[in-house]
Amino acid sequence: MSFKTSEHSGSGAGWRWDHSYKQLPALYFSHALPQPVRQPSVVIFNEPLAVSLGLDKELLEAGIFTGNIIPPGADPIAQAYAGHQFGHFTGLGDGRAILLGAHFATDGGLYDIQLKGAGRTPYSRGGDGRAALGPMLREYIISEAMHALGIPTTRSLAVAKTGENVERAEILEGAVLTRVAASHIRVGTFQWVAAHEDKPALEALSDYTRERHFPEIPAGEMRHFDFFEAVMERQAALIARWLHVGFIHGVMNTDNMALCGETIDYGPCAFMDEYDPKTVFSSIDRAGRYAYEKQAAIARWNLARLAEAMLPVLHDDQKTAVDMANEALGKFDGRFQFHWLAGMRAKLGLFTKEEDDASLIQDLLNAMQAHRMDFTNTFRTLSDESAMTTCPFEQTDLTEWHRRWIERLKRQPQNQAEASQRMRDQNPAVIPRNHLVEQALTAASEGNLEVMNRLLAVLARPYESGHLTEYTSPAPAGSPAYQTFCGT
Repeated sequence: MSFKTSEHSGSGAGWRWDHSYKQLPALYFSHALPQPVRQPSVVIFNEPLAVSLGLDKELLEAGIFTGNIIPPGADPIAQAYAGHQFGHFTGLGDGRAILLGAHFATDGGLYDIQLKGAGRTPYSRGGDGRAALGPMLREYIISEAMHALGIPTTRSLAVAKTGENVERAEILEGAVLTRVAASHIRVGTFQWVAAHEDKPALEALSDYTRERHFPEIPAGEMRHFDFFEAVMERQAALIARWLHVGFIHGVMNTDNMALCGETIDYGPCAFMDEYDPKTVFSSIDRAGRYAYEKQAAIARWNLARLAEAMLPVLHDDQKTAVDMANEALGKFDGRFQFHWLAGMRAKLGLFTKEEDDASLIQDLLNAMQAHRMDFTNTFRTLSDESAMTTCPFEQTDLTEWHRRWIERLKRQPQNQAEASQRMRDQNPAVIPRNHLVEQALTAASEGNLEVMNRLLAVLARPYESGHLTEYTSPAPAGSPAYQTFCGT
């Protein structure tokens, strides 16, 4: 099935809408209008992103970012999907998010424009459809930091206050986030249609997603299988990138795995300070299902759920379809290890490959865990060219590890300066430290945006700001254990 784009030339601010998603069966969405709010006011606006999208900031009124104003050519919908939440299957859908449409950017890309917190939809399940200011600003900060780190991610165009309160554990200021994504098609979208046992609708979704995100895959007999393998490859690469910077998503439910390969949903996520593979921050992840070290295994589990949903289009014979799915899934661990090892080699300045590299890397990580060393700062310390000659660590086991690392560097043709530069390009000096994010959010809730704006400016150049010790230091000794919340 081939989908044609239906472009509309939005006037004014430069909107150029596409609503090809609505060519899918009605099973996948419901029409939904944002609920107007009392007093729209923009808290933060992402001007560089607006420019890259080809939008004129002077013509973007605050009401657009809360849903009070529907841009010309937009046709709002809420998307339907299901999901395994902490392993339990349920029907979901956009309970507080409304998709205005997809926008043709000046770079040729097609990007979903979604209002998160825009009010109730047919999928709200009794919720208020709203969002609080703090979690929306948190998503803005973390998603923009991930973008600067070079990790595929949804992005944030704006956060606007509504002039209304929302009731959670306490009364909070309401806000709406304008999220920009390659698309919002998830593993859970496929699970939704599989639960309805509608093979034509499943095939239509598979073809649409393949054509939109993997146009290089030809429309042949094996296209659905090839599409699944391509999704798996992107997920293996993405999770490896998370681990390279100490990122913990926190809520890797199947409805939070976007098939385009972007990181999506920044609820209870956080970055590690001290290296510990069992690290969990989310208040609701009491069993550690989504711990740092389990993220690759969970990605594979989620992909298995995608494969189950896609069985009817993989092959007409169910046993053959199951065998095909298992064949593909059997490659995931190898593909993840390939991407993880390649990134870790780069973090250690290695250009070449040797059989013992994985052991060298793991021994460093083991020592970091044993000595409770900061993940980001340890790799950044090794990136300094002086570390190529003098061990920067006092611990005996790390002194011996440093000797092995130096000998390994000498066995490659690149010199020390090249190795050091490779490391500085791969090891960020700054990440969104949890205590700094909280300081920024607290100040913003009190009307002071300066703290957040300074943090965002530093996070925009994560590989260049190592001299700013205020942003490179972990939380002060004795700080309480950090915990995150989903904000819904």
